[in-house]
Amino acid sequence: MNNSAIVDRFADPSKKTAEELEDFYFNWDIWALDKQRPPEGDWTTWLLLGGRGSGKTRAGAEWVRSLAARRISPIALVGETMTEAIAIMVRGESGILNVHRDDERPVLRGQTLLWPNGVEAAVMSASDPDRFRGPQFAAAWCDEVAKWPRGEDAWDQLQFGLRLGDHPRQLATTTPRPTRLIKRLLTDPHAVMTRMATAENRAQLAPTFLDAVVGRYRGSVLGRQELDGELIEDLPGALWQRGIFRRFEGGAVNRIIVAVDPPVTGTAKSDACGIVVAGRVGEGVVVLEDCTIKPAAPLAWARRAVAAFHSHQADAIVVEVNQGGDLVRSVITQVDASVPVREVRASRGKWLRAEPVAALYGRGLVSHVDGLTALEDEMCAFGTDGKSDGHSPDRVDALVWAVTELMLNEMRPRVRGL
Repeated sequence: MNNSAIVDRFADPSKKTAEELEDFYFNWDIWALDKQRPPEGDWTTWLLLGGRGSGKTRAGAEWVRSLAARRISPIALVGETMTEAIAIMVRGESGILNVHRDDERPVLRGQTLLWPNGVEAAVMSASDPDRFRGPQFAAAWCDEVAKWPRGEDAWDQLQFGLRLGDHPRQLATTTPRPTRLIKRLLTDPHAVMTRMATAENRAQLAPTFLDAVVGRYRGSVLGRQELDGELIEDLPGALWQRGIFRRFEGGAVNRIIVAVDPPVTGTAKSDACGIVVAGRVGEGVVVLEDCTIKPAAPLAWARRAVAAFHSHQADAIVVEVNQGGDLVRSVITQVDASVPVREVRASRGKWLRAEPVAALYGRGLVSHVDGLTALEDEMCAFGTDGKSDGHSPDRVDALVWAVTELMLNEMRPRVRGL
């Protein structure tokens, strides 16, 4: 946080003792925005929808700090993964450890936070809902719930354990996405919602971030979601709607393809390199992984594609060569010359290439494994201009090549005799 600028507005730090400065630094009543304070009323769930950098994590950490001060225990701290929960919610710059003064700060032992006053918190991963069976809690902080791959399952299992104390409560902080869980919480009569925009927290953000990122995306669909904290629904006339996505229910995966849509250049400002893995299942296709990478220097994306090829035991890498020509194949060969590569060239616009693939989705012939949120977001933002919210739809391009190869090019020769 940019503490020095705010301190200067309130007092001259040079005239304060170290103890007074510490008291000021950790006085959340001074720092907090109104929207970062728990709402009044008899709620069970506080849904805090906020843009990037709007102060969601700090609000969550301070809420947990207030619970610990009142000896409300035990507390569940749930992130998308265990790694993210510890790195962001616990150890992050605005995380729990950094909002406590030294004599109040908890200690992380394994996956448990222990406060000096005896309060405990369990750090948990939403990716494994079965781990919620058994433990009981008096409160919970759930972070980035719109990104949870099995959101409803994890949320439901947590509710069964939220049963201790006089008034069990939970805070859900997230950048909004129109998932089933978020839509459910918005209609929950026991939930209250707060929406925070990135610009509202400008005092804590670097000016370069505001100029370069907020300025660039302001007013766009992506900016409204990621910066303004709006819940963006399906775009009228888009090829894909969110309700069309089917979850993969299992089955033998046969021919597997890694499809690559390389960028024209490989600088930090270049487009991403779309890399999507898909396989044939019966009469349809399952999308297995989105390995898209940015920035995407040639050797970097080639290594990522080859790694996906081997990890999925794929049959070939299908790569668009409109921009790179022979260079595209050669960079893959530098990484692993044994990998079969099939070159494809785009002779029609992005929209026309994507229409037949979207039709396969409409017929229920394409399913997705969990965790493809970024790909699905880009698909639903794919406009009639062949772009995704004004940007190159790199993931969509790779997806289209993969599904086209597996479902629409049946008459073409196949590699490895398949």
